[in-house]
Amino acid sequence: MAKKFGAGVVTGVLVTVGALAAGLATYKKKVVEPEQKEADRIEQNRIKANRKSYSAHQG
Repeated sequence: MAKKFGAGVVTGVLVTVGALAAGLATYKKKVVEPEQKEADRIEQNRIKANRKSYSAHQG
């Protein structure tokens, strides 16, 4: 009985750690990376707009 209990605890811990890792990976892919991509896109647009504005106002 003690062996089955120990094996069950180890299995439960491993499954829980695996589920947490999968959840974190999914969260990163679905939430964090798109936010970073959008921030990068906005920054690139800002750089282009500043360059264009500077170029347009040169006399």
